[in-house]
Amino acid sequence: MEGKIIFKGLSDKENEIIIRYSTKDDAQAMCDYINTLSKEQTFVRFQGEKVSLRHETKYLKSQLKRIIKKQTVQLLVFCNNRLIGVSSIDMKDKTESHEGVFGISIAKEYRGEGIGKKFMQLVLEEAEKNIPQLRIVTLGVFGDNPLAKSMYEKFGFQEYGRLPEGSKRRDQFVDHIYMYKKIK
Repeated sequence: MEGKIIFKGLSDKENEIIIRYSTKDDAQAMCDYINTLSKEQTFVRFQGEKVSLRHETKYLKSQLKRIIKKQTVQLLVFCNNRLIGVSSIDMKDKTESHEGVFGISIAKEYRGEGIGKKFMQLVLEEAEKNIPQLRIVTLGVFGDNPLAKSMYEKFGFQEYGRLPEGSKRRDQFVDHIYMYKKIK
């Protein structure tokens, strides 16, 4: 699976994109990418923290092992050889070993091009094909991110809970919305 290309095509704004599985050589690009998102303090868990290359390399090695064990699917999207998005479905363990946790992010200048929608579709399809124990996909979304919530609903996700002020973004507390989708 390492490096396997899932999609080659154009975004809605005619940018050529490639969506593929991660490789061990992606650590630097992933480190730069997450640090850029973290600085932006967008709708991701990182809110200004800086990730070291050592940390990202360790994380990537772990993800590659989990892909082989059919415990995760992690895809990257590139435009002009630049990493512009990361998405994964990571399986939980023990009594929750049938639940996969979904995450997705797209670089600021590529949002609104339909990349996130295509990306999400492909990650869900890859997870259904490659993770036999997957039954439910869950995700969390910031309460002040109606665009993301709307996209998730279009993919069949339903809200099942809300923690008032459960997330902190840009020093403001916002609701954390929990959503799920049954796969099988």
